[in-house]
Amino acid sequence: MRIFNTLTGEKEEFYPQGDEIKLYVCGVTPYDNSHVGHAMSYIVFDVIKRYLEFKGHKVRHVQNFTDVDDKIIGRSQRLGKSALELADEYIQQYLSDMDALNIKPADVYPRVTEEIDEIILLIQTILDKGCAYNSGEDVYFRSSRFDGYGKLSRRTMEGMMAGARVDVSEAKQHPMDFVLWKGAKPGEPAWASPWGLGRPGWHIECSAMALKYLGSSLDIHGGGQDLIFPHHENEIAQSEAATGIVPFAKLWIHNGLLQMGEEKMSKSLGNLVTIEEALGRYSADAIRIFVLGTHYHSPLTYSEEALAGREIGVERLRRALQILEVDEQPSPAADVLNAEASEKSFLDAMEDDFNTARAIGYLFQLATEANACHAKSQSARIFQEKIRKLSEILGLTLERSTGGGVDDVDLFLELISNINADLDHAKGNDLGIGFRERLEALKGTQDNAAPYIEFLLEMRADLRKARAYELSDKVRDGLGELGVLLEDSAGGTSWRRK
Repeated sequence: MRIFNTLTGEKEEFYPQGDEIKLYVCGVTPYDNSHVGHAMSYIVFDVIKRYLEFKGHKVRHVQNFTDVDDKIIGRSQRLGKSALELADEYIQQYLSDMDALNIKPADVYPRVTEEIDEIILLIQTILDKGCAYNSGEDVYFRSSRFDGYGKLSRRTMEGMMAGARVDVSEAKQHPMDFVLWKGAKPGEPAWASPWGLGRPGWHIECSAMALKYLGSSLDIHGGGQDLIFPHHENEIAQSEAATGIVPFAKLWIHNGLLQMGEEKMSKSLGNLVTIEEALGRYSADAIRIFVLGTHYHSPLTYSEEALAGREIGVERLRRALQILEVDEQPSPAADVLNAEASEKSFLDAMEDDFNTARAIGYLFQLATEANACHAKSQSARIFQEKIRKLSEILGLTLERSTGGGVDDVDLFLELISNINADLDHAKGNDLGIGFRERLEALKGTQDNAAPYIEFLLEMRADLRKARAYELSDKVRDGLGELGVLLEDSAGGTSWRRK
């Protein structure tokens, strides 16, 4: 298995250091609802974990919560509640969101506020080694004492300083030094330490929790590309300075960022779609395929149209699993070979830096083969087994639910029925009969609205060809009342949610 390592800038053969793969993924700062950008990162690492487990590895997965932070403190003060109370509310919402997305829980979810003693001990170790210094009640890491500073982001000390927005506080000995411990401010949470009341700096928290729960050298450290500098750069510096063990993490994996237009989706910018909102419009499977349909290194732009399309794709996979067995004839050898070849291609893609975008193509190839098997039930069963097996690696359930991504299908069926009734009244029986036949073929997928929206678009196109413009407008208006907007272009008609 070859994986791209941010630290070296190359794909490398991955070999675990022991019997258990030690995986640390940076978690959220819980001061607001988690958004689809968070979902992107944690879906990526969920699939990485699932694939490693599929290969027979035991994975110990640690993911932190930064439950004390300037943003948490500021928001809690505005709302008139404690910072810890606010953080706990959003942690519980986050865990609920992850469960709804079928993301496997971490083995440990350490919280900063419960690891203060470990953090203080690590800071003291760094001080004792001469790699940090006191400045009043603050403690700073001495970046110039760490020879490898900049190796993850491949920056020099001079390059980092030139034109960078660096806090040049008089408390620092060097502009690139960073805080390990902050002296207390009035009205903020604070803990006793050898340097006075205060709280940890952001970077030291992850080092302390990773070292405590996974040991001095990790197999994989992950997070979004926005964390490479300064957060992960600083983690390396302080961890290796404290332990003397290099590398702190053997492999660094960073996912691309989700964009909303030209900017990344983030809580601080306010340009976001929460996970809860997304799950109200689309199934967890559709969201996962939307994320995994692009290689994890690459940026991804949020699009309602793309998600609606992924919902239709999910329905294709579901339908491939619903083929009924109609005979017991042995499967043709060609079908067996095709199924095996598609599985091998899927796994080869995953071996190549977790290329889920390519792997998904082979999953849909299996669905196409399954749907072509109508009268060859044993062949259909072989393709179905492969679909289920490989879908599990991607975290797809391919089950219908009454939750997100599912509309009130009865309302769309009622609209179809009304159009057919109007056709009967207008004596457009030929069209009406055709619609009814196609609708019968669609039955069995009635738990999800997307196929029926597509069916209504086909009805509208046929009605327009038949110059039944009044009825085609009724389709458009009816969909609009159900929250679906149509967009006509030279390339055809697309739809999106309001």
